[in-house]
Amino acid sequence: MIQGMDAEKHEIAERLSNHMHVAKAFRLRELDDEDWKRDRHALRAWQSARLARTHADLLESERYRPAAEFFLNELYGPKDFADRDAALARVQPMLSRFLPRSALETICRAIELDALSETLDAAMVDALRAMSVEQDIDDAAYATAYRRVGRRSDRNRQIRLIREVGEPLDELTHHPMIRGMLRLMGGPARATGLGALHTFLVSGFEAFAHMHGAEVFLDCIVEREQSLSDQLFSGGDGRGN
Repeated sequence: MIQGMDAEKHEIAERLSNHMHVAKAFRLRELDDEDWKRDRHALRAWQSARLARTHADLLESERYRPAAEFFLNELYGPKDFADRDAALARVQPMLSRFLPRSALETICRAIELDALSETLDAAMVDALRAMSVEQDIDDAAYATAYRRVGRRSDRNRQIRLIREVGEPLDELTHHPMIRGMLRLMGGPARATGLGALHTFLVSGFEAFAHMHGAEVFLDCIVEREQSLSDQLFSGGDGRGN
């Protein structure tokens, strides 16, 4: 057990480390397989476009646009997260030791969402490849692959995690001291190679702070994504979302 860490925090730290390894393993696959990288990014781009369509009203809202863009670009967009992953791996032992359990649990759930999304996306890429669909993804092909992958409990967990991460993040925005601390950390973070992680944290914090309450935003995201998932598992193609 890590010295100075109680049993509960140690268990959370172990889960956090496991989720980080899962996400990293899938992302490293891109380095060895250019075709895989191409197909994974094609899937991510298609999903990002679908999310933009489903949540167009949030993207057009002055209140919710920053959070919606963070959701689409930083959590589901076809981006390279290697720098952010490396930075998080470096500071993970320190976070595990010094953060309170509630904050550590929130970070753990955020990384679980990341890892679960990577796992399900990998399964989707494999399913689309088996259907001889790589680049020209459409609603019907996506829906068929979605049902072939199955894993409905994991899909439901993925959606629940959006709320389980979003609500604590929203709560943190009510503490002005945290915003000041994040801003002060910018220079040291960049100087020590943690700039990508710092940018990610600041973007998320500022996006949620801009809403002055995330309840409606999270309700919209969770309810719409759950409705779409249920439709797909019931045989629909999700075109209404």
